[in-house]
Amino acid sequence: MNKIPLHFQIIIALIAGVILGMSAIAFNFSELILDWLKPFGDIFMKLLKLISVPLILVSLIKGIADLKDIRKLSQMGLKTFSIYFLTTAFAISLGLVLVNIIKPGKGMSEDVKRHITQEFSVEQSEVTTKSIQETNQSPLTFLVEMIPDNITASASSNKNMLQIIFFAIFVGIGLVLLPESKTQNINKLLSELNELILKLIDLIMKFSPIGVLGLMSSVIVELAGQNIANTIDILSALAWYTFTVLLGLFTILLLVYPLLARFFGNISFRTFYKGILPAQLVGFSTSSSAATLPVTIECAEQNLNVRKEVSSFVLPLGATINMDGTALYQGVAAVFIAQVLGIDLCIFQQLNLILLTTLASIGSAAVPGAGIVMLIVVLESLGIPAAGIALILAPDRLLDMFRTVTNLTGDLMVSTIIEKGYKRIKN
Repeated sequence: MNKIPLHFQIIIALIAGVILGMSAIAFNFSELILDWLKPFGDIFMKLLKLISVPLILVSLIKGIADLKDIRKLSQMGLKTFSIYFLTTAFAISLGLVLVNIIKPGKGMSEDVKRHITQEFSVEQSEVTTKSIQETNQSPLTFLVEMIPDNITASASSNKNMLQIIFFAIFVGIGLVLLPESKTQNINKLLSELNELILKLIDLIMKFSPIGVLGLMSSVIVELAGQNIANTIDILSALAWYTFTVLLGLFTILLLVYPLLARFFGNISFRTFYKGILPAQLVGFSTSSSAATLPVTIECAEQNLNVRKEVSSFVLPLGATINMDGTALYQGVAAVFIAQVLGIDLCIFQQLNLILLTTLASIGSAAVPGAGIVMLIVVLESLGIPAAGIALILAPDRLLDMFRTVTNLTGDLMVSTIIEKGYKRIKN
């Protein structure tokens, strides 16, 4: 198995999980799946939850602290960060609009919904109560609740992730404002901790084929009940979910980015996409903005005529904090899982989702598999059962490739806008 790429191992595990789950229903050995395979899926979920708080804290603090160059390039830095933040917020908003219009998780049969309701009855009750409470609160209540009064208590539960994100940003800003001579040791420690966490994610992902096999087979058994036809129902909903995510990503790739590059970067659609194609192909194959960064910089400088002063600042920053594709995917996935589980998210919860996903995507590591960890953060912060993530694992590798292409295309688009403004400043 070591010679088989990890994403192929996961695909094999997913297919095997579906076959095992359907066979268990057809030949009546569902208990065997639940007793001997589901625990491995539970372990995988626990590992993902385990790493989420350290990942957010270290990645966000380090990402903000690394913005020390903003003091030297204040105009460029502020403009770059603002554009990245706005495009990410737009991406998640677009995802929410599409998933609420298409409703990919609403087409389940009553039989499947009944089994889902029984499986997640406790969690659904908690979310319903939370939804009622939030509907009756002030629209600005989430601003109050995002500020922790005890960071240790907040860090003890993934449901308080918005408070952890606020604390991380707060600490990061403090590090930026301190003289570099006083933060060298802290920054070095943050870099080493970040490397450690990325290695831990890598180890967790090596276990993912076994975890995915346990998750997928048990989800089929638990949600389909004793009717094998319900499996088709679930897979149909999954196909609509995949379509929704891809529709959002291609809307950004083929409409939003080219228009922004044309009107604000003064570069044509053809020139832009011809120039960035090598980076897109590498990003699609590696599913990593970080791994593609050298090619991304080369495309910007040689094909888009972005000068080195701009590319060396904008693109590494974008690989760290600009995750438009990831943000859109997380928003669609969260609402889809809620729809499948029969949970109605109120308008305030979805507005909270925009803020949470925008901030969480900034803390997403630019490596394969990190998006799943961040989705756990988003789900638990909304009170949606994290076990529902098993429903969207099947197409995740494919979607991860398109998310990466979207992320790095956004980085390159912003570099053309900053380059045009930089020329104006220099002249």
